[in-house]
Amino acid sequence: MSGRRERGPLQRVQRRSRELQAQVQALRAESAAPAPGRREALRQRCMQLKKLVDENTNALYALKKADEPAPVGSYSQRKEEEEKLLLKLSQQLQKLVLVLDQDNVTTSYGVDQEHQKDPQAEDENEEEEESEDEESSEEEDSEEADEDKLLDDPNVKECIAVGNFNAQQEGDLTFMKGEVLLIHDKKADGWWVAENSKGERGLVPRTYLAVHSEGGESQAQSEEHIEVVDETASGTEIKKRTDSHWSAVRRAVTENDTVEVLAATGAVPAGFRLSTLFQLLEKGNQFRASYFLQPELTPSQVAFKDLVWNSEKNTIYPRPTRVSLIVTLCSCKMIPLPGLSIQVLSRHVRLCLFDGNRVLSNIHTVRATWQPKNPQTWTFSPRVTGILPSLLDGDCFVRSSSLSSDIGILFELGITYLRHSTGERGELSCGWAFLKLFTSDGMPVPSKMHELLLNGGTPYERGIEVDPSISRRAGSGVFHQFMALRKQPVLLVKLRSLSVQSKAVLNLLPETLLGSMCYIHLLIFYRQMLGDALLKDRISIQSADVICSPILATFPQLVDQPDLMDALRSAWADRERTLKRSEKSTLLPDHKWAEEESEASRWRVIADFLKKSQENNGALHYLLSSENTHKAFDISELTYDFLREVRENNPGV
Repeated sequence: MSGRRERGPLQRVQRRSRELQAQVQALRAESAAPAPGRREALRQRCMQLKKLVDENTNALYALKKADEPAPVGSYSQRKEEEEKLLLKLSQQLQKLVLVLDQDNVTTSYGVDQEHQKDPQAEDENEEEEESEDEESSEEEDSEEADEDKLLDDPNVKECIAVGNFNAQQEGDLTFMKGEVLLIHDKKADGWWVAENSKGERGLVPRTYLAVHSEGGESQAQSEEHIEVVDETASGTEIKKRTDSHWSAVRRAVTENDTVEVLAATGAVPAGFRLSTLFQLLEKGNQFRASYFLQPELTPSQVAFKDLVWNSEKNTIYPRPTRVSLIVTLCSCKMIPLPGLSIQVLSRHVRLCLFDGNRVLSNIHTVRATWQPKNPQTWTFSPRVTGILPSLLDGDCFVRSSSLSSDIGILFELGITYLRHSTGERGELSCGWAFLKLFTSDGMPVPSKMHELLLNGGTPYERGIEVDPSISRRAGSGVFHQFMALRKQPVLLVKLRSLSVQSKAVLNLLPETLLGSMCYIHLLIFYRQMLGDALLKDRISIQSADVICSPILATFPQLVDQPDLMDALRSAWADRERTLKRSEKSTLLPDHKWAEEESEASRWRVIADFLKKSQENNGALHYLLSSENTHKAFDISELTYDFLREVRENNPGV
């Protein structure tokens, strides 16, 4: 029996990529000086290779870490590097197709003009054309470089399409050959944000574009017979992107008209954008605390990775992590004020773990307070106790087992607004900052106060100011520049190292989670109950029967509703020995973010329940009272189905 280990799916894709890379390099070398009559054959080989590259790219997108037969270190990083290589190969082949097409057009055009002449003249012309091809081949590289340089110039905004392109994935922009596109953002990966004449926006491949001259033609367009084969065949199904952040970026691209209108009317500064983190939260539960609070399965899917039972101490094992700290939001200064045409419903900061490309944790939200006499300064409660809402708690714990060298905390300042003229509600980013947690030599950043300069735009944009008018108004002198810098918006945060006791407490939580320090004891209690139910009290480790536990079934959803967590905190303070299932009153309105009436009515119900519970020495009398009506409990409210709730091993989210 062979002792060789079977290759995993990712390794097979990597091997195929290396084979394709070698074939592309050989084809480019042969195409540099092709033999007469070989150009069409080379073009066909080029198209076939591009098809194979696209197939390997689709296979890469479909991979999941759980499909690997054995653990793979740095899985997400390896997958990302492979994606970059395949994108580079695809761009090289697309450019080569254009070059070969241009050569074919030039030759056929010359033959068509001279087909009436005698054969001897044709032979002479062919010889001349061959010599001209040899001379021009030496100049092609430099001319192509000049054209590319002009195309990449940030000041060049109008481009013309040199071929037809059908959307490959959601968020791409379909266009036809000859169509003039307005470029809004020239991204480094070769996919640019463009807008057509209908005002539709999306991503387009750079290799399909040429500079649009004032006369209405580009250098490439002047060759009338150039044809570029469509990127996708007609009728091909448009795939949805699987990138964890893609939907948020796509919305920021395609729905930025609202922000542009608000900026044009002076309602908000030019650096404001649609909130990226809020859009991620709207996608579902993938970036909510309820998702990360669930136990994570190992790659084999038969055991729990971060929930292990300690039979000696009759509790779950602590899980030390690479990142384990407390970050305190202190204040935000010089935050630009929105105009009078919009009403601000909430000022807040959303934070998460980020590596510059992907969100690596849940997104936690802390609401800011402000004073009318100083509206440009936002403040946070340093420590929430008693009846203060947990939504105001500026003390946040941060945990992660990620090995990324670029991991840090992304802070996004946001406002929820209501537009008076239209009644439109939305959420805008007022700026963002990124605090890297490790230095270049791998050491943790010091635990101290950090003053972070806020950036405008989205976390995927660079060099954009929150309010560009501040810099424009500044003079050229050193003093004026210094004063302008002092007017720039900043965020003050403090990193705190953990005591031995605090570290022991945090180690009972999941390996990846952000949250408020004021209800950490509730999270730990829930984790211990999970350990009892899933590890200690299960009849068999192979048993997948549903577990009758109302607390396990409903608690994760409560974590995403701060006012209910406050109710639990209050109940815990009164009766530390138990947690009552008292939140399922039919009088409780649905939880809606930043809606004052909904928040107030929910809290009135919660306060009334707590009051009557205390008066009657417990919740049972209130729950059974004929004065109150309740819906019948659903089985999903009384049972915990861990097969449905647990997270798959997928660190690339």
